[in-house]
Amino acid sequence: MSSLLKNDWAGLAMVCIIATIIISLKSPAFFSALNGQVLLEAISINILIALSQMVIIGVGQMNLSVGAIGGFAAISFAGMMEVWGISAPVAAGLAIAIGVLAGSLNGIFIVWTGVSAFVVTLATLAIFKGLNLAITEAQPFYNIPAEVGAFGNTTFFGPLPWILIPALTIVVCVNFMFNRMPLGRKLLAVGANSHAAKLSGINVSHVIIVAHCISGFLAATAGIALVARLQLGQPTIGDDWLIMSFAAPVIGGAILAGGHVSTVATVFGVIIVALITQGLVLFKVDPYLVQVVLGALILAAVGFNRWKDIQTAKTKPGMHSG
Repeated sequence: MSSLLKNDWAGLAMVCIIATIIISLKSPAFFSALNGQVLLEAISINILIALSQMVIIGVGQMNLSVGAIGGFAAISFAGMMEVWGISAPVAAGLAIAIGVLAGSLNGIFIVWTGVSAFVVTLATLAIFKGLNLAITEAQPFYNIPAEVGAFGNTTFFGPLPWILIPALTIVVCVNFMFNRMPLGRKLLAVGANSHAAKLSGINVSHVIIVAHCISGFLAATAGIALVARLQLGQPTIGDDWLIMSFAAPVIGGAILAGGHVSTVATVFGVIIVALITQGLVLFKVDPYLVQVVLGALILAAVGFNRWKDIQTAKTKPGMHSG
C-alpha cells in the first residue's frame, strides 16, 4: 500500500474516487448505464488527445496543432469513405498516415529551422485548419458507414463502449514505451537536458521528430474515434482540444519544461476533468463555465507542481532557502 501511495497517480486516483462519491450522492443519475457510457466515450477520446500532447511535453516542447491535426485526419477519414467509397479500415489507416505525416512535418521544421515548437505548431495549426476548411468547404461529411457509427456508439459489456478498447490499448503501449523502451528514456532525456542528451550520444533531432510523429498518430486516432462517435465528419473537430490536451498532463504532474511525464497520471487527469465536466452538467451549471474550471485546474496544477519543486529543492543536501 505504501508503495502505491508513492506513485504520481495515487493522489489523483483518490480525487477521482471522492469526486465520484460526491457526484453520485448529489445526482443518482450519475450511475445510470447511459451516463456511464457517455462518460467513458468522452474519456476514451480525451485520453488520446491528452497523450498526444503529453509526448511532446516529455521532450520539453508543446504542440499547438494537436487539434488541427486531429481535425484534418478526421475529415480525411470521413471524406475518403463518403467521396471515394474507401472501406473504413483502409480510410482509417490512411487518415492515421496523414496524422503521422503532419506530425513529422512539425518535427522536421522545428529541427531544420531551430525555431521554437510554439511558433512552428502555431503556424501549422493555421495550415492544417485551412486545408480542413478548403477540403470540406466548411460542410460536414454525413455519409458515415453504419459499422463506424456502431463502433463509436455501442457497448460490449454493460456501459463499456467499444471505443474504450483502442484507447486503453494505446495507454498500455505509451506507458510501456516510457517505462520500458529506450525510446521513452531518450524522449525524457532530451526533455530534461537536450545538451546532455546529445553529449551522451542521443540523436536529439531524430528523437524530436519521432515525438511529433507519435503525437500526430495519437491526434489522428482521436479524430477518427470522434468521427465514429459523432457519426459525421465535422470540420470543427479538434477546435476545442487545446485546453484539454494540456490540462490532463499538467494535472498528472507533467513538467512543462520536459523530462517528466506520467501516462497513468495523465489518464487520471482526463478522468478528473471528465468527472468535473459531467458534474457541472448534472448539476445544471452553465456549460460555458467548464472552460473556466479547466483553466483554473491548469493554474492550480502548475502552482502545485511548482510548490512541490521548491519543497524538494529545500530538502536536498546542500540546498537551503535564501
